[in-house]
Amino acid sequence: MFDEIMEKFEGSPSQQAVIRLLLERGFSVNDDGRVVSGGIEIPNTGIAREIDVDRRVVDSTTDVILADPELRRIFQNISQVPSLMDLAPVLDLTVLSIAVADPEREGIVAGVTGTLADNDISIRQAISEDPEFTDEPKLYLITDHNLPGDVITQIRDLEYVRKIEIQ
Repeated sequence: MFDEIMEKFEGSPSQQAVIRLLLERGFSVNDDGRVVSGGIEIPNTGIAREIDVDRRVVDSTTDVILADPELRRIFQNISQVPSLMDLAPVLDLTVLSIAVADPEREGIVAGVTGTLADNDISIRQAISEDPEFTDEPKLYLITDHNLPGDVITQIRDLEYVRKIEIQ
């Protein structure tokens, strides 16, 4: 799905940057063509400044979104999920980031969370990036516990795990 969305903006890297930001941040586009988070309007100038494009690029991108029924349906229904990842250092939480060889394989979340559960490690939050919307999706698990080396090894040894990072 991500590739299909990006293809619609194939001739404009600047508009693709806007689309990427909207998807990464979970921003919607309302009927008036304004970028919103819930009911809060995000100024186009702020979006433009964030990704170093002209404000008019944001305007033209939202116009394209509203004119395309498929894009309209996606971007009027997207929402943001609060994440503990940025708060982890402040709250003394551990963030486990896992990249896999085949993100569409079944059982990835169950395998990793099962390994943590088998080691009596509770999970505060799990975020799985959608392979349809992200080039290299990752699974993020936030826990109250420091992860012992043997648990990290158990997860690393799962056949589908490509890379592990701990923050």
